[in-house]
Amino acid sequence: MQIDADRALPRDATQAASASASFDIGKLQSHISAALHGLDLPLDDATLPIAVRRLVQRCPTLPSPGSGCTLTRWRFLASLAARDLPLVKLYEAHADARAILSELGAPSPFAGRDEFEIWGVWAARTAQGDLRIVRREGQGVYLCGTKPWCSGAQWVSHALVTCVDQSGALWLTAMPMKQAGVRVSERGWESLGMQVTRSVEIDLMDAKAVLIGSSNAYLDRPGFWQGGAGIAACWYGAAAALGARIREAAGRRSDPHLHAHLGSVDIALSAARAQLRAASASIDSLPDADARTLALRTRGVVESAVENVLRAAGRGLGAGPLCKDRWFAHMCTDLAVFVRQSHAEHDLESLGCALASSNEAWQL
Repeated sequence: MQIDADRALPRDATQAASASASFDIGKLQSHISAALHGLDLPLDDATLPIAVRRLVQRCPTLPSPGSGCTLTRWRFLASLAARDLPLVKLYEAHADARAILSELGAPSPFAGRDEFEIWGVWAARTAQGDLRIVRREGQGVYLCGTKPWCSGAQWVSHALVTCVDQSGALWLTAMPMKQAGVRVSERGWESLGMQVTRSVEIDLMDAKAVLIGSSNAYLDRPGFWQGGAGIAACWYGAAAALGARIREAAGRRSDPHLHAHLGSVDIALSAARAQLRAASASIDSLPDADARTLALRTRGVVESAVENVLRAAGRGLGAGPLCKDRWFAHMCTDLAVFVRQSHAEHDLESLGCALASSNEAWQL
């Protein structure tokens, strides 16, 4: 098993200009319409894999975080999330995998194969441990154990998977799914929200994979927190779509309470939008900086906006759309689950600890 020797280009002004020319937001959004053509929303078990494949075919990658086009990347993800959250969940993972491979210097670990590639990224760890490297042959390794929270495991062709060696060091590996050592289970996902992503457990027994980067490189790279901030753009896109439904209803009714809910939604979304724009500009201006505090703050601001919008949607519109509008009901349920990728008070504690030892002020 060999890793492609190509290295990621440095993220400088030349690359940013090239990325800007290649990734026009209008063209990117047209890919969404093409991928969803003829498919009803919300997507289901039959149509989600069709939409993912179409979208990856038309848009195999996005500008990487820190490339000078971070806001373009996030705007695309927000636009996709506004249509269907399971779709953005799977596509964002594919785009994230491509960015990770490029950042760690292995853009094509399985170069030369004719297989169409859809990638997942599975890095969750449990108290019971992580996947284990049981044997190593150069850059090739063999993995055993169970991996939780594997979104799209039934449909992706390859995955970036974290694992540990005998010393406990964390490694990132690239793994093809079509092999005897990989078994996709039906365990680990009971939620109605995001149900069609099938975020199940997978069992590995001597599964072949390729090491990507050095030990701990997955967590130590700048893109880890930059990508984490980008998840908030997905939350924002879904919340903005629900906000649009509230605004449409408010335009048809003379209801002061509904108008008040719309006002609160505007305040929440405006704050979240401003934070996402500021964060994307900061990441592009300092692409190699530690973005941990910025990502935690951005996710927190957007999470707060999501909670406000979900509350307004339920209290302002009542049970009607939750019971009779399939897209609306799925979006509310999916978003309530998706936003729990935030670690709530744990993230707030981490942010507070970082700020307590800093000199950062809230000057206007």
